[in-house]
Formats: sequence, structure tokens, C-alpha cells
Amino acid sequence: MASVVATNLKKGQCIKYQGETGLVLALDHRTPGKGNALVAATIRSFQTGKTKSIRFASSDKVEIVETDRQKLEFSYADPAGFNFMDLTTYETITLDKSLVEDSIDYLKEGLEVEVLFIEGNAVTVSIPATVELLVTESSEGIKGDTANNPTKPATLETGKIVQVPLFVKEGDILKINTEDGTYLGRA
Repeated sequence: MASVVATNLKKGQCIKYQGETGLVLALDHRTPGKGNALVAATIRSFQTGKTKSIRFASSDKVEIVETDRQKLEFSYADPAGFNFMDLTTYETITLDKSLVEDSIDYLKEGLEVEVLFIEGNAVTVSIPATVELLVTESSEGIKGDTANNPTKPATLETGKIVQVPLFVKEGDILKINTEDGTYLGRA
């Protein structure tokens, strides 16, 4: 593991701090009127999942952890976990449910995700900002109900229920925002 001066830290790097390993989410270089410069870093711990704000003196050494980011394709889920295929070796990698919990409503066969590995262990799964999902169930809109932009619930192929405009029907493919789970439009 390499060490760098705190001022050379970059967003997205993985570091060891206070006995934990974490991902740098944000950095703020501060130079107060008096005293030495400092670096305020927002870091999410892989062990606890919590976000912390940590201050480093500009001369502090920070240990960088070697990481590997891989593109994997979701294949299927079974009781053992969620199975992904490595797109270069065609090897199947099984990830624990806790790693994909936030993304379960958007995972469909063939979806490419980016998985961050530290020391051979998967620590985070990043899904695309938008996904296209099929509407499997949707009630009919009420004719003439056009006041105040009305919506109705629609069930998607993954089981997620979203609010959609009245014109959406069963069989439509929709674009869904994965950050907040909202309808963006038809695909």
C-alpha cells in the first residue's frame, strides 16, 4: 500500500484511516488565516457503512488501498446470493445480498454494474443512473382525469412500483431514475 500526502488525496480513492478502510466521497482544502492548511475529507467506511468527516493536516501521510473496479453483468439471484458474470473471463461471481440491497429493485438480467473490489473482496456495487424496465401491471387511467398532472401506480418487471402518467400501459418499457426511483419517460 502506498502513502500520499493528504493534499494529494482524490475523490474516489480508497484509504485506510483510524483502523478502517473507506472511500473518499468529498474533499475540501482549507487554508485558514492563521495556522497550517488542512484537508477536510468525507469518507464512507466499508466496515460500518457510515459516513464520517475527517480532518487531515496538509503534511499528514494517508495510506492508499489498492482497488480494482470491474464491470459485471447481472445474471440471476438464488438463495446463495446475487450472481454476476465477469465480462472478460465469463466467470460467475456471487455477491451477498447486503452489497446489492439498495439496487435490488433495478436489477434485471443483462444489466451492467461496476463493482469495487478491495483486496479481492467486493465492497460496493454501482448501478447506472437510469435503467429501462418493462411494465408488467398497470391499471387503466380514468378518462377525462387530466387536472393537476394525475398519476397511477405501475408494477415493473423487478416488482418495483412507481407512479407513472395515465397513458402508460402494460407492456411499455420505461426509463427509471435509480437514485430516487422516479419515472423519467418511455424508452
